[in-house]
Amino acid sequence: MYHFVGIKGSGMSALAQIMKRLGYEVQGSDVEKHFFTESGLVELGIPVLPFSEDNIKEGMKVVRGASFNDDHIEIKKAKELGVPVFNYEELLGSLTRKFKSITIAGCHGKTTTTSMMAHVFNEIKGANYLIGDGTGYSNKENETFILEACEYKRHFLNYTPQYAIITNIDLDHVDYYKDIDDVIDAYNSYANNAEKMVIACGNDPYTHYLDVKKPIFFYGIDEDNDIIAKNIDYKKDGTSFEVFVEDNYYGFFDLPIYGKHMLLDALAVIAVCYYERFDAKAVSKALKTFKGAKRRFTETKVKDNIIIDDYAHHPNEVKATIKAVKQKYPDKKLITIFQPHTFSRTKEFAEQFANIMNLADYSYVMDIHPARESQEDYPDVTSKLIIDKLEHGEAITIDDVDKLKDYKNSVLLFMSPNDISKLENETIEKMQEG
Repeated sequence: MYHFVGIKGSGMSALAQIMKRLGYEVQGSDVEKHFFTESGLVELGIPVLPFSEDNIKEGMKVVRGASFNDDHIEIKKAKELGVPVFNYEELLGSLTRKFKSITIAGCHGKTTTTSMMAHVFNEIKGANYLIGDGTGYSNKENETFILEACEYKRHFLNYTPQYAIITNIDLDHVDYYKDIDDVIDAYNSYANNAEKMVIACGNDPYTHYLDVKKPIFFYGIDEDNDIIAKNIDYKKDGTSFEVFVEDNYYGFFDLPIYGKHMLLDALAVIAVCYYERFDAKAVSKALKTFKGAKRRFTETKVKDNIIIDDYAHHPNEVKATIKAVKQKYPDKKLITIFQPHTFSRTKEFAEQFANIMNLADYSYVMDIHPARESQEDYPDVTSKLIIDKLEHGEAITIDDVDKLKDYKNSVLLFMSPNDISKLENETIEKMQEG
């Protein structure tokens, strides 16, 4: 029996589903608040219990999420009983060595790229996958395992992939990484774990600092890349382009994707498909039916308004998402609703966040979600660091639906890795009533 401590975490939920489908007994524990990651657990009949030391029994194997330390009541009990305790990334790492694994890392875009890769492989040959939006699937008969690889605290160094994908390298998780050189060092170690090849975004400046032992191929829109998108047309109904690999024409793609960041995500997928010798027309057909990852540019139409839910929480993600909205909805007013994530990230990037949100017509900023951090450690860091730099914007709370319900012919872009669905859902309800 595998017991998952913090089973509602997006990665933990996905991994629990994978282990269940591989034939293991699985249960888990977490807080009683509802999370969107629960649906897959419910479908598979995986028990989710409130935290209690009584959940831990002899003969179990305990898997803990990144937020749970040795002082947690269940971890304490496991150690008292001599029950083995694995970190999430350790168990996941063991799975990468049992399958032909493709790991997707990057400070931005890894969830969408992983989801897209899993979709295409499933359409063409079948694959197991773990996606950071809480989605996990496995079948013992599949030879391929596709997974999102997180760089936080160098967790991705536990993995042994055939293909190591890098969508970009950027300074983030500033509570852990000292500077960009520290981040590059981590990615370099990750890349050197690849058994077959590394596929990295060549449009990202920092990927060119990597010093890897295995072959490395770069994808992008510049001529010095190995996998290149040419004749790109960004349209209101999507993006079309041709792909050349090492100067050889591979295929034409006309896809329902928006923004350069989505084009690059698709190129990462296409690159792997090329080296796996998939037919370009089959890849294009599969990509056309990709519906997106959960909470990544998820759209709801309400009268003449568009509500978009997105996970963006780093300045470069926010910028890419805003640009994608402007490509798809150039004639609508853009309103952003943003919840900063962690005090350390807000302190580091407040000015960048404000400059980017000034691209919108109006911006609302919520209180900072602390995640793993404490306000006591950052007494002077609040959302005002961003708000005071906005040209058109103000504070908003989870209950301030009246500030949003009267917009017309607008895109309301909700951005946060935390759950702010209460404000979003009530805004949709009020707009429908109005």
